[in-house]
Amino acid sequence: MTAQLTLDELAALMKSAAGLTIDPQDLANRADTPFAEFGLDSLGLLGIVGELENRQGRPMPTDAERCKTPRDFLALVNTGPDLVTTEYAGAEKAAVPTTGA
Repeated sequence: MTAQLTLDELAALMKSAAGLTIDPQDLANRADTPFAEFGLDSLGLLGIVGELENRQGRPMPTDAERCKTPRDFLALVNTGPDLVTTEYAGAEKAAVPTTGA
């Protein structure tokens, strides 16, 4: 896994932790769409958070399992000095990393 979680990695986690096959490009195109519309419920998101905590050996930020959209989730778990922001629909939103490159 890269220093920051990407949409590709999030899609893979959705598959391994919740059994959902989601195209990373679909996540990128609909980053502000609620997880529920992708079929991911709060228990599935909790499974993703647990998997990330196991992989990284540290707890995820508080409330990570309560994020409603992929963009919100990535912004929260990728917090740090390297987080890039961009203007989005008139409000500043976190850029969504799509790949580990």
